[in-house]
Amino acid sequence: MPSQAYDKSFFGHPRGLATLFFTEMWERFSYYGMRAILILFMVDKVQHGGLGWTDAKAGSVYGLYTAMVYLMCLGGGWIADRITGQRKAVLIGGVFIAAGEFCLFAPSETSFYLGLVLLMFGTGLLKGNVSTIVGQLYPKGDPRRDSGFSIFYMGINLGALISPIICSYVGEKISWRLGFGVAGAGMLLGLLQYVLQGKYLGDAGLHPATTGDPKKDADQKRSAWVAVAGMLGVFALVGGLAAAGIITITAISDALGYVLLGITVVVFSWLIGSKTWTAEERKRSAAVLVLFVASALFWASFEQAGSSLNLFAERQTNRFVFGWEFPAGWFQFVQPIFVVALAPVFAWLWLALGRKNAEPPSPAKFTLGLLFAGLAFAILIPAAKMTDGNNQQVAIWWLIGTYFLQTLGELCLSPVGLSATTKLAPDRAAGFMMGIWFLSISIGNWLAGKAAALYSSMPLPTLFGSVAAVTIGAAVVLAILVKPTVRLMSGVK
Repeated sequence: MPSQAYDKSFFGHPRGLATLFFTEMWERFSYYGMRAILILFMVDKVQHGGLGWTDAKAGSVYGLYTAMVYLMCLGGGWIADRITGQRKAVLIGGVFIAAGEFCLFAPSETSFYLGLVLLMFGTGLLKGNVSTIVGQLYPKGDPRRDSGFSIFYMGINLGALISPIICSYVGEKISWRLGFGVAGAGMLLGLLQYVLQGKYLGDAGLHPATTGDPKKDADQKRSAWVAVAGMLGVFALVGGLAAAGIITITAISDALGYVLLGITVVVFSWLIGSKTWTAEERKRSAAVLVLFVASALFWASFEQAGSSLNLFAERQTNRFVFGWEFPAGWFQFVQPIFVVALAPVFAWLWLALGRKNAEPPSPAKFTLGLLFAGLAFAILIPAAKMTDGNNQQVAIWWLIGTYFLQTLGELCLSPVGLSATTKLAPDRAAGFMMGIWFLSISIGNWLAGKAAALYSSMPLPTLFGSVAAVTIGAAVVLAILVKPTVRLMSGVK
C-alpha cells in the first residue's frame, strides 16, 4: 500500500495511480500507434513500402498477433505471481515492447516477425500486471476502486488518442517503418517515467505471491522457470517450422483458435472443479466464466476497429477534407476522444448510483456493453450496402457513429471488468486471474482478425450483420443470467 501521505494526492486517489496512469498511457501509445498502421502496412504494395500480402493472410497475422498479445497476459500474470512480482514484470515487459517496435522499424520481414514476438512477450508481462498493481493500491472495500480504474482507463485512452494521430501520419504519409519507430520511442518514455516515479507505489506489486511456506514458494518458482523454458521452446519450434516452410502463418493462426479454446476449458475446469480452491472461490470463478464469455464476444466486435473497420476506413470511406485525404488510421483516435470525454461521466455515474444503492451489478453493465457493441455494427449495414460491389465511398459519419456506440459499450464493460476481476480474484492468484481477463480479450482479437480475413471474400452487409446479430443475441442471454451471476459473486458488488 502507498504511504498515508500519498493516499489521496492524485485527485483523491493514491499518488501511485498517477505513476501507473502514465506508464499505461505510453504503453498504449506504443500499442495503438502500431496497431493503427499494422494491417494497412501488411496489405500495402511492396513498392509503397508495405508487405504486399492478401487480406486473408494479413487478417490471419493480425488476429494471431493481437490474440497472442493478450494471451501472453495469462502467462505474464502467472510469472509475476511466481517469480518476479508485478513491478519487475512491468519493467521487463516495457523493455521487450520497445525492442519489438524497433525490430518492426528494421527493413526485413524476418525482423518484422521477431518484432511481433517481442511485442507479444512484452505486452503479456506489462499489460495485466500494471492493472493488478492498480487494484493493490486500494484496501479491500475501498469505494474509490471502480472510480480509480475509470481514471486509469483514461490513461489508456489518452495514449490511444495521441498515437494514431502521430503514428498514422508518419506511417501512411512518410514511412510505414518510421511509424513503428515512433511507437517504440513512446514506450521508452513510459519506461523512464515508471522508473523515476516508482517510489509512489509503496509495496504494491513488489514481491511475488507467497503461500506462507518458503519451501513451497521455492518449489513453485523452480516449476515456473521450467514452464517458461518450455514455452520458449514451443515458440522456437513453431518459428523454425514456419521458417522452413513446413507450416504457414495462416495455419498457425488457425491452430491458435483451438489452443485458446483448450486453454479456456482447462483453466475454468481447474478454477471451478478443483478442491485447491474454497467453495466461495469456486463460485466466484463461475461468475468470472460468465463475464469471460461476454467479454470475449464484446471484444470480437470492438477490436475490429484495427482490422475490418480499418480496411473499411481505407477503402470504403471518403476521407477528403478541404481537398486533403487524411490517413485512414486517424479513425483510430475517434474512440479515445469519446472515452476521454465520457470516462469521467461514467466514473461519476457509478459513484452517484452507488451512494443511492442503485448502481447496477457488473453483469448488468456487461449486458449494456454487448448491446451497444451490437448496435455499432447494425448501423453500418446500410453503409456497407451502399459500397458493396459499386466502389462507392460513404461519409465519415458512419464510422464515427459506430465508434461512438462502441465507446458506450466499452465504458460499460472494460473498466468494470478490470475492477470486477481484481475483486473476485483470490489473493494468492491475483495476477493469474487478471491474465484470465486478458485471455477473453485474446479470443476476441483472434475473432476480429478472422473477420478481417473474410473482408474480401464475404459481402460486407453479411459480415457486419453477422457481427451485430451475434453480439445483440449475447446481450439478451446475459440479461437473463444477471441475477444468477450476481448470486455466484458471493457478496462482491
